[in-house]
Amino acid sequence: MDLWRQGLGEVPESVWRQTELDVLILADNGLTALSPGIGQLRRLKTLDLGHNALTSVPEELGELTALSDCLYLHDNQLSRLPDSLGNLTRLRYLNVGENPLTTLPETIGGMSGLIELRAQHSRITTLPDAIGRLRSLRELWLRGNAIKHLPSSAAELHELRHLDLRENSLTEVPESLAGLPRLLQIDLRSNNLGRLPDWLALMPSLEKLDLRWNKLDPSLPLLGKLERMGCVVLT
Repeated sequence: MDLWRQGLGEVPESVWRQTELDVLILADNGLTALSPGIGQLRRLKTLDLGHNALTSVPEELGELTALSDCLYLHDNQLSRLPDSLGNLTRLRYLNVGENPLTTLPETIGGMSGLIELRAQHSRITTLPDAIGRLRSLRELWLRGNAIKHLPSSAAELHELRHLDLRENSLTEVPESLAGLPRLLQIDLRSNNLGRLPDWLALMPSLEKLDLRWNKLDPSLPLLGKLERMGCVVLT
C-alpha cells in the first residue's frame, strides 16, 4: 500500500486492518504519532515511515517479525528507538538517520540479518557494545554525528565493506578496525585526526581511505606505502 505524501496527518485505523499487506509506505505525511495497531501487520516486509514528525514509535514495531527488506525511520524527531527493534532478526536494511538520537539501543545487536545500517546526521556520541553482534553487516553509515570512538566489539564486524565516519569527533582511527578482513572503504573526512596507525598498511582489503579535512601531514610515509599497495588515499 503506497500512501506516500498524501497529507494524512494521522494514519486511518482501517490501514491496521489490512493484515495481508507486505509493503506499507507512509512517508512524508506529517505524522506525529503512530498507533500500536501497527503491530497487527504481521506480514509486512517493508515499512517506510520516513520524512514525518514522529517523536516516538511504539514497542509494537517489534512485533513485525516478517520485516525482511527495509525499515525507514529517517528524518523524524525520534530521540530514542524502541528496544523491541531487536526482535526484527530478518531485517536487512535499517535507516534511522536525521533524528535527534544520541545512541542506538543495546538490543540492536539482535538484528542479526542487517546488511546495511544508516544513522547519519543525528547526535550519536557512542555506539552500543552490541553493535559487534551484527555479523552480516556490510555497510555502516554514521556521517554527521559526534562519535569519538568505536566500541571494541566493532572488531567482530567481519563482513563490513564500507564504513562512513565523516564529520564526527574522532581524534584517532578506531583500533577496532584493524583486523577487519573485508573492509574496502573508510571515510574519515572532517574529523580531528592528527596521526595514523601503522596497522592501516596491514588491512588486506582496503581500497579507499578518505582523510580529507583532518590535521594530517600529507607527506607521511604511511600514506605513500598505502598508495603503493593499491589503496586510493585522499588527503
